[in-house]
Amino acid sequence: MPLIRPIQAVCYDPSHTAGDLSRLIAPPYDVLDQAAKDRLLQLDPHNIVAIDLPHLPPKTVGPDGVYEQAGRTYRNWLQSGILARRRQPALFAYQQTFTPPGSPNRTFKRRGLFAAVSLQPFGHNPQGHGAIHPHEQTFSAPKEDRMKLTRAVRAQLSPIFGMFNNPTAGVAALLNRAIGARPADAHATTADDRVLHELWTLDDPASIAEFTAALHGLDTYIADGHHRYTTALNYQQALTRDRGSPLPPDHPANFCLFVLIPMQDPGLIVLPTHRVLGGMQGFSLDRFSQAAKDWLRVTPFHGEHLEQLEAALPDHGPHALGLYAPSAPPTTPSLAIATTLHQDPLASLHPQSSPAWRSLDVAIVQHLIVERVCQPRFCPAGGSVQWKFPHTLAELKRDTESPGYQLGIVVQPPTLEAIRKVSQAGELMPQKSTFFYPKLATGLVIHPLE
Repeated sequence: MPLIRPIQAVCYDPSHTAGDLSRLIAPPYDVLDQAAKDRLLQLDPHNIVAIDLPHLPPKTVGPDGVYEQAGRTYRNWLQSGILARRRQPALFAYQQTFTPPGSPNRTFKRRGLFAAVSLQPFGHNPQGHGAIHPHEQTFSAPKEDRMKLTRAVRAQLSPIFGMFNNPTAGVAALLNRAIGARPADAHATTADDRVLHELWTLDDPASIAEFTAALHGLDTYIADGHHRYTTALNYQQALTRDRGSPLPPDHPANFCLFVLIPMQDPGLIVLPTHRVLGGMQGFSLDRFSQAAKDWLRVTPFHGEHLEQLEAALPDHGPHALGLYAPSAPPTTPSLAIATTLHQDPLASLHPQSSPAWRSLDVAIVQHLIVERVCQPRFCPAGGSVQWKFPHTLAELKRDTESPGYQLGIVVQPPTLEAIRKVSQAGELMPQKSTFFYPKLATGLVIHPLE
């Protein structure tokens, strides 16, 4: 892992919160809409979303004025004591307690570490500090939005979600010891998902030294926050250009706010991100099956519910995908399972890509089902397949039944091992390939950049 150091953090002043931050924290900005933002601000006008999401919809670029106002709000909160900067730099142990969707009777705990991680370009570090690997594609508009916000606020408000392989469980043992030693210093429950977030401050030199040594040299894989990490790199480079010389080694802009979680943590759960396709003409499962017969075997599924279809996928052949086509004629089943005729169906189409990348179900959907079947067979000249990316089966059903959409595809989640292999090969997964549940909270720890 790149070098880590404790954070001279900005946090909500505990004298105003009694340790309960439930009204003040928020989910990551990119999962919110106007209604969600309004609900958070109704809980408390000092909710972090007032600064972190100055423009809607998220991932789009707003006028300069909205970012300047976010910067003024942040500094006003510091001056008025709503936010306070800690005198003593610290690491923070972080625990989330949650019930995943679809498993109402199971409770999980996920443990990680808030730390400032030294910035470096993606890929291998020649100094031996460990690499930072992305796993998904990034796009320009979200990076421009986050850059404008960072320039105005001069702080990192939301942590990057980083994973690392720790088979010896050394870091997990340190986290367990820190969390088990005493009650949390701060806690919060996010209203949308009922996740309990707890935070322990670790500012003693012995704990900091132990975590620093245990994490040294380990590779980091970004689970969530690719745009924000790239923004941190761009901000560091912009400050360097403005100065005309490199930043001092201890400058906070040389570091990025992370939550670091071992891949072996039992609460590190990846949920699927399904696909819904639209913009097609004359589509039916029968016609799709015929058009895809050189690559796929499509078998009608005689269950009645999408939940049954999803549960059946692991017991079928390679790369089993669930299909839902509600516009099918009444005599045609609307549910089916598609499996590939070959174990490595993208080998001839993408021979330059690694076997790990070619085995991704989302890559098969994009490069085989969409590009080889749906686009040429069912889209008129000049048209293209339209996409939606629902997380739940209820969302998939709703989106597939909405006007202009014809096919819902139920995918199985990628494994952590697949994510690691693709990242180590220097490749990127298609967008919306992973859904790490739950999201990290924004507002627990802020990393000031000045």
